[in-house]
Amino acid sequence: MNLMMNEMYSSHHAWLHGWLRKRLASSDVAADLAQDTFVSVLTRQNKEQEDVVINEPRAYLTTIAKCILSNYFQRKNLEEAYNEALANIGLEVTISAEDKLILLETLQEIDAMLDKLPVKVRQAFLLHHLDGANYSEIALKLDISDRTVTRYMAQAFEQCLLHML
Repeated sequence: MNLMMNEMYSSHHAWLHGWLRKRLASSDVAADLAQDTFVSVLTRQNKEQEDVVINEPRAYLTTIAKCILSNYFQRKNLEEAYNEALANIGLEVTISAEDKLILLETLQEIDAMLDKLPVKVRQAFLLHHLDGANYSEIALKLDISDRTVTRYMAQAFEQCLLHML
């Protein structure tokens, strides 16, 4: 397995780095994501516990790199939204880089968890927790009954609990 990974890395790393660099503004970020791609390949192969033959290595690397690139852009968008929200409320917050990373990772987890909810359930949850709307206000805004809001909120809380476990 190591021989195959060494060969794949030496044969395709420069190509993958170039492919990523075309999609990103930074060569350094492209290099990081290329490394993440190869780490992901290695991790997948270790899980298989046997040599996996990859007939089309560039297609395989591209598929994995697209997922990593998508995650990178989601994190970047979330970080920009966080910074914009802080700027809009006029808070001057200084936190350590480590705390900021933890906060952004937590926001990303919450975002991923909320993404699993149906649209109206997510809207009800966000209206309540971000806008402070009560159940009657949510019902009016979403054109649903108070009882449906209660059901939606229970569904959202259940998803939160499942995510925490």
